[in-house]
Amino acid sequence: MHPIQIFIIALGLATDAFAASVCIGLNSYGDNTKKALVSGLYFGGFQGLMPVIGFFAASFLGDDFHQVGHWIAFALLLLIGTKMIWDSLKNSEQDSNSPAISATRMLPLAFATSIDALAVGVSFALLGVSIAFAAGIIGLTTFITSAIGVKIGTKIGNKHQKIATLIGGLVLVIMGVLMIL
Repeated sequence: MHPIQIFIIALGLATDAFAASVCIGLNSYGDNTKKALVSGLYFGGFQGLMPVIGFFAASFLGDDFHQVGHWIAFALLLLIGTKMIWDSLKNSEQDSNSPAISATRMLPLAFATSIDALAVGVSFALLGVSIAFAAGIIGLTTFITSAIGVKIGTKIGNKHQKIATLIGGLVLVIMGVLMIL
């Protein structure tokens, strides 16, 4: 597979992580460089690791995972998105210093947005693609787009935090629904 094809696949895989990163940035104020880097590491790390797992698990799981994986991602995105919607509708003032990059929030979100990368890894095994190179491109592309997503989300969220958080939650729920469709 040509490196440009792998890069295009990486961009496609990174879109979910980018959207989730924008949502993370919605509650950020001021200098969010640390949140952008941590978000990039979580999403890029998972997106880079999951194709490797899929690649090596291809002989054991095949199409069975593809049927179940979307439901897992749907449930996680639905839960996280619903919580964001709930938080945006509360009357109390939101804490601008909330830990949007805590492990309890980032791990399920990074996992949910990287389920499709696991399936791509299975495909790479069937096509004989160099998994180390492909996983590196996927991880790096997702790292960069996620860090940029946090920065964009911060700019949007600083002006319209409640409505932006509501929209961000809706985006995550829609992403989950699209995964099962």
